[in-house]
Amino acid sequence: MNDELNAAYDNFMQGMSRISDFWGFPKAMGAIYGAVYLSPELISLDELVERVGVSKGSVSTNIRTLERLGMVHKQLKLGDRKDYYLAETDFWKVAKGVLKEREKSEFDRGLRSVGESLEMVKPTNIEPANAELAGFYRERMQAMQSFFNTLDNLVSMLTALDDLRMGSLQALMGRGLKR
Repeated sequence: MNDELNAAYDNFMQGMSRISDFWGFPKAMGAIYGAVYLSPELISLDELVERVGVSKGSVSTNIRTLERLGMVHKQLKLGDRKDYYLAETDFWKVAKGVLKEREKSEFDRGLRSVGESLEMVKPTNIEPANAELAGFYRERMQAMQSFFNTLDNLVSMLTALDDLRMGSLQALMGRGLKR
């Protein structure tokens, strides 16, 4: 590879690492996805270790997470015992997988803790001397809860739209095959 291609590859890998970190995943996971995505052929764990520069254990752990998110798919080569990987290139599927994963546990716990905190600052639970601060907390927490609820609804809507898109595509393909 020439210097320009190497620079572009390295820059892309750094960008994928930053995006992964932003979404709360390990930086190595972003770099691994980047390496699989920019691989014109199926890529093995050993090749990923070499390209990304992390341990085989780290690659193995992160590749399983990427599989669960639907960002990479395991492929087999006949006569070869190694696992190979292919990147998902439908970014709607990738976004849906990441949003569902993020939404699941941590998001639900965070939303629940905001609701619990709001219960704690109800006027009936607060001494009169702390009423002003409790009102401020309530106002801020309600705004946060409203934002989280809107975000949760948006994720649900995006997921439903993707399901609808896939259903429409399958229906269209089904009609096309029957003719």
